[in-house]
Amino acid sequence: MTPRTATTSAPVLDSIATRWSPRAFDADHSLPEGALRGVFEAARWSASASNTQPWRFIIARRGSESFAKIEAALMGFNQAWAGTATALVVNVAETLDVEGDEQPWAAYDLGQAVASYSLQARSEGLYVHQMGGFDRQAIRDSFELSAGQEPISVAAIGLLGDTDQLPDALRERELAPRSRRPLEEIVLVND
Repeated sequence: MTPRTATTSAPVLDSIATRWSPRAFDADHSLPEGALRGVFEAARWSASASNTQPWRFIIARRGSESFAKIEAALMGFNQAWAGTATALVVNVAETLDVEGDEQPWAAYDLGQAVASYSLQARSEGLYVHQMGGFDRQAIRDSFELSAGQEPISVAAIGLLGDTDQLPDALRERELAPRSRRPLEEIVLVND
């Protein structure tokens, strides 16, 4: 499958214009040790409130026990395609600080870190597909997450694969034209 570049209303970085969330990943692709270092270095340097850096990641390569645990926790259509990704990542927000006080901005900061690593991954030729459809309790139990460690999303990372490997309904979604709401619709006020 060829990359799909967005038609934007203003110029944006290539890593943004070519970023999309495929479901067809190359099941033969593997990542050597250290290959994701730059991706997660980008997350490490993401902005966070009071520099708390309330993000944690469970990185699992296809074929590992951790990958199998994450894949088993996926729900719905996600189980039909995510197993061909090169890696699955659980994105975890640290919602409590060391004193046990709430960090209400933790999920927002985690989102910034995931956005950073998604764009870095794209610049390195990889694709990321984020998912919310997974069993959070299964992830908590499988990885013995502590109180205050909240699994927010799971991301699949890898190279593009062949859309023919997908069930019909997912193939249609994969090949559908890319679209976004107009900029004027998402900006509430622009004084």
